[in-house]
Amino acid sequence: MKLMIASDIHGSAFYCEQMIEAYKREGADKLLLLGDILYHGPRNDLPEGYAPKAVIAMLNPMKKELLCVRGNCDTEVDQMVLEFPILADYCYLNLSGDPEEKNSDVTIFATHGHVYNPHKLPMLKDGDILLNGHTHIPACEEVLDMNGGKYQYLNPGSVSIPKEGSEHSYMIYENGVFTWKNLAGEEYQTWKTVSHS
Repeated sequence: MKLMIASDIHGSAFYCEQMIEAYKREGADKLLLLGDILYHGPRNDLPEGYAPKAVIAMLNPMKKELLCVRGNCDTEVDQMVLEFPILADYCYLNLSGDPEEKNSDVTIFATHGHVYNPHKLPMLKDGDILLNGHTHIPACEEVLDMNGGKYQYLNPGSVSIPKEGSEHSYMIYENGVFTWKNLAGEEYQTWKTVSHS
């Protein structure tokens, strides 16, 4: 499966359209949205092209291709206008890794990041991946928990309001490799999952 991962649209029709164009260009099987879809939130300035109704109109026709988790700016009111579920705090994904490598399948705990994050860990086992948005800053870091277990923390950054000089970006997962790209499709980072024996 080829998975596109994006986060923090924050109601920007301008960047949502670019994200959808990237999704089509990538030929991904599913688009995983890590929350904060329609509202910009009180701490953010309005993103370019802020038009939540236009974002709704773009995403609803894609409902069968979307997987979503709830962001801190997503509410029951948003769920009333979106035709795909957005109110789960997290989801587990078990994805196939590199077909050439034994034991390369990965388990991902996908969440927005305001409830579970590297400072407040969910239940992970050694080698799992914590995937979240929320910070608007791309990340790829190995982290140790209190018991010495290792996991990987990944963040695609933000589609519409990147922070700390990062790009308007998304991630692709395919065959055991995560790739970070800007909305023009230019790759700027990769991470290959490690086999666990």
